[in-house]
Amino acid sequence: MADEIRAPETESRNFIHAFIDEDIAPGGQFEGMTVHTRFPPEPNGYLHIGHCKALTIDFGTAEKYGGLCNLRMDDTNPTKEDEEFVEAIKEDIHWLGFDWGDRFFYGSDYFEEDYRQAEGLIKKGLAYVCQLTPEEFKEYRGGIGVPARSPYRDRPIEESLDLFRRMRAGEFADGTMTLRAKIDLASGNFNMRDPVLYRINHLPHHRHGTKWCIYPMYDFAHPIQDALEGVTHSLCSLEFEAHRPLYDWVIQNCELPARPRQIEFARLGIDHTVMSKRKLRRLVEEGRVSGWDDPRMPTLCGLRRRGYTPRSIRNFCERIGVAKSANVVEYGFLEHCLREDLNASAERVMAVLQPVRLTVTNYPEGKTETVTVENNPVDPAAGTREVSFSRTLWVEASDFLETPVPKYKRLYPGGPECRLKGAYLIRCTGCVKDEAGNVMEILCEYDPDSRGGDPADGRKVKGATIHWVNAADAADAEVRLYDNLFSDENPDAADKDFLECLNPRSLEILTGCKVEASLAEAKAPANFQFLRQGYFCLDSRDSAPGHLVFNRSVSLKDSFKK
Repeated sequence: MADEIRAPETESRNFIHAFIDEDIAPGGQFEGMTVHTRFPPEPNGYLHIGHCKALTIDFGTAEKYGGLCNLRMDDTNPTKEDEEFVEAIKEDIHWLGFDWGDRFFYGSDYFEEDYRQAEGLIKKGLAYVCQLTPEEFKEYRGGIGVPARSPYRDRPIEESLDLFRRMRAGEFADGTMTLRAKIDLASGNFNMRDPVLYRINHLPHHRHGTKWCIYPMYDFAHPIQDALEGVTHSLCSLEFEAHRPLYDWVIQNCELPARPRQIEFARLGIDHTVMSKRKLRRLVEEGRVSGWDDPRMPTLCGLRRRGYTPRSIRNFCERIGVAKSANVVEYGFLEHCLREDLNASAERVMAVLQPVRLTVTNYPEGKTETVTVENNPVDPAAGTREVSFSRTLWVEASDFLETPVPKYKRLYPGGPECRLKGAYLIRCTGCVKDEAGNVMEILCEYDPDSRGGDPADGRKVKGATIHWVNAADAADAEVRLYDNLFSDENPDAADKDFLECLNPRSLEILTGCKVEASLAEAKAPANFQFLRQGYFCLDSRDSAPGHLVFNRSVSLKDSFKK
């Protein structure tokens, strides 16, 4: 079940909302109508954090105005779509806490209507069949101040209609003909220079098989689909701003029941990340990551597996705002939003990632007791739990130095008293080494009158508080430490090979880690704070009873400068 989403502290309003407010106000073009948006992903890959911004704008805008948002798969390209991606997109949207009700559609649901509208344009003299080859099409496109050309532009209506019907019947090979709108070959907006509306493609479609061999272009199909579904506001990314005149042209010249308004916003850019599905697909297909849900990937399924919560992602999208110009957000801010959420909600537990044995030499052999520790110090309602304690414990190897460095306040022979979290004060008395000089065991003594970590005489404790687990019942675990997938801040730059920007230290796997016994029964997607280590979650794919695998979601240290 998705986390309950934290509402923004103040009601947000951006330029999209300003346009909508104007449209639904008295005298506006949508006065008295329900605000209706749509999210139209192409099912040729998994959704990533960039898509998440778009879908939160689409669904979130509908929520703000008490309106509706459709989910429509843009499956007009038969070479890429797959039902695997359709189901994954649905899962991701539901995980974020959004729902489309009974308004789930495919763009291919409208193929017959798209075709009918195209014939209507031909009959009006507003479209024609063009037989320029792809090479000729580029040659005749023209340039700034130089009009495009097509020797087929004045083809008789009946001839274009006949050819278009024969295109549908499969008489012609791929690339031999297109249907083009007749608009303005001299337009300064190249999208209006008689754009292609239909092309021939004999590949089978994932839903319709070989029924169709001609497919509408997105710029033609999308406004028709919006109008047929009663969409009032078609919210899309900024690269479609130059396509808006064509969107409006299709709405104006086709026989449609509604006239949606297109509004554009800037895409989300995040440093140390690529957002191209083509590039993400390469990472998967070339085995550079373990799959679309690799926790280093910017996909929603990858972020979910890494331990990101719906609340943290929605808060991130809300707080970066809606911009009209392109911008790049620090990855650190996304981590900040997760850290902020998990600080409030994650249970604190103890885990030792690089364990070394600690023996409390004056603690009775064979004795075991329990000590009380809080589950979350910032949420008293989370309560406490009992953790077992005995003579032999595991602690971090880094919490001991035989010869300390200046200001080192942890364990070393003759060093200061330190607190074992929730248990007792201890003082290091020495260590045991193997023949190679490696420390195999740390020796210490405890103060029996300091249970809970506070000395009975009230003396000041100068050493650090150290986390630990009981060696008698600790569970073994594998822990995966993740860093940015790319070491370069801008791996998507045009002058770079993004594969050369991969971070060779983006994943470190630790085995033989020791965690509290209670974690042996943990189930994904549980989130925890490992004291002094970071926030971790149980891996949803590889973890199993008897083989615990934890992913570090984010470190404790916040590098983002607010």
